[in-house]
Amino acid sequence: MLIVKKFGGTSVGDKERIFNVAKRCAEEYRKGNDVIVVLSAMGKTTDELIAKAHEINPNPPKRELDMLVTTGEQVSVALMAMAFDTMDVPSVSLNAFQVAMHTTRVHGNARLKRIDSDRIMHELEHRRIVIVTGFQGINKYDNYTTLGRGGSDTTAVALAAALHADACEIYTDVDGVYTADPRYVPKARKLEEITYDEMLDLATLGAGVLHNRSVEMAKKYGVQLVVRSSLNDHEGTIVKEETNVERMLISGVALDRNTARISVIGLKDEPGMAFKMFNLLAKAGINVDVILQSIGRESTKDISFTVSRDEADAAVEILKENMSRIGGKSISCNREVAKVSIVGAGMMSNPGVAAKMFEALYNQNININMISTSEIRVTVLIHEKDAERAANAVHDAFGLEE
Repeated sequence: MLIVKKFGGTSVGDKERIFNVAKRCAEEYRKGNDVIVVLSAMGKTTDELIAKAHEINPNPPKRELDMLVTTGEQVSVALMAMAFDTMDVPSVSLNAFQVAMHTTRVHGNARLKRIDSDRIMHELEHRRIVIVTGFQGINKYDNYTTLGRGGSDTTAVALAAALHADACEIYTDVDGVYTADPRYVPKARKLEEITYDEMLDLATLGAGVLHNRSVEMAKKYGVQLVVRSSLNDHEGTIVKEETNVERMLISGVALDRNTARISVIGLKDEPGMAFKMFNLLAKAGINVDVILQSIGRESTKDISFTVSRDEADAAVEILKENMSRIGGKSISCNREVAKVSIVGAGMMSNPGVAAKMFEALYNQNININMISTSEIRVTVLIHEKDAERAANAVHDAFGLEE
């Protein structure tokens, strides 16, 4: 069997944890399986490197920032190979160039295009554990790129898909996928199984267990994922196309504080204005989520939408530079907001789900600023101070507790 195992930063945060991971992988190797290990940077290394960059330059060039932060994963994989060596387990560490992992040219949020498998297959044929840097790739100009925060998950799924692995295991500091983040919702319960679609929405809406693009890729290529803890041997959560567990009304509640609301006031009430505005943001690689457009009045309309906080300044600047083109009168940005979402395929056949969520918020006297819905999710935008209270109230309302 070929098994891909991905370990996050906390799982390799110090010497003890590095050896813990090495022992787990060595056990798999000694069973006769081929093993690929994908690692994130140790602990908070990436955050520390970004902080150092901003000490030198408040607005560091994106290419140079990628050059800097990719060193974190190279430290992890080299140390892991050294740990295997002390255990007499043959291994080799490889970075994005050595694999090679080809991406789009965008720095900071690149997408994987293809993986050259020859080097990895050569090492596996010589019975070595292959340790690969997560989160990074190379573009057509031979520059390092990064896949966005959490991108090591995507690296692991891409390798599993490209090499037709028999299993893809994502190890974190939690036991699996929960009905909500247990740090904010103490009554959250671990799920045995969850569908790709539900997991994708939860990941996109703020659940930090998996990188949303890794779930997207797993669904596309039929890679079944298992999310489990690196700190114990408990059974994890299986992410797959369909689940055998009795369908719950909703599968989980997601809370996302990394959001900002931008409002463009006084747009011309005529065809094409929304296209012009959102096309400008799309060209800049800025993702837009919840959108609300007011009813036109006096030949104008207002449009509000959400973006991640780290992209808010860039979005506002782009729109201000093009105000004459889009015809708006003013722009405002509110960063004191949060998104709370419910996700579940069960809501497709059950009316009144949104009303139940709104009732839970009303009972807590929490005001809703914006609403977005799909077949399997409902998202509300609220004031940041109400975020945890809202998540707990909604979680309780749907009976998701242990």
